[in-house]
Amino acid sequence: MNLQSIIKLVNGKIVTKSKVSAYFNIALTSDLMSDILTLDVENAILITGLNNPQTIRTMEMSDIHCVIIGRGKEVSKEMIQLADKCNITIIESPFTVFKISGLLFLQGIKAVY
Repeated sequence: MNLQSIIKLVNGKIVTKSKVSAYFNIALTSDLMSDILTLDVENAILITGLNNPQTIRTMEMSDIHCVIIGRGKEVSKEMIQLADKCNITIIESPFTVFKISGLLFLQGIKAVY
């Protein structure tokens, strides 16, 4: 699924300058960044409600380049700057992480586990 389709599906808004143009076929939902660090995935989307710079640092170490921040949370300027530096796309969505996960699943996005 491409980025524009994902944004439309989750009623999202990109808040970073960097826009990953990859095709995504898997996703994971977690607020526990330690769980993310154990994975070895490609073309994955992280879905979380955790909106702090640690999320971006974890994604950088895990080679994940797209995150959807759910629950209507807004990200900080610090988080946006760090994401731009790391070439990570941040999407804000008003939906719950559960709903985002379900919508992506219904469109054929597979779970990591």
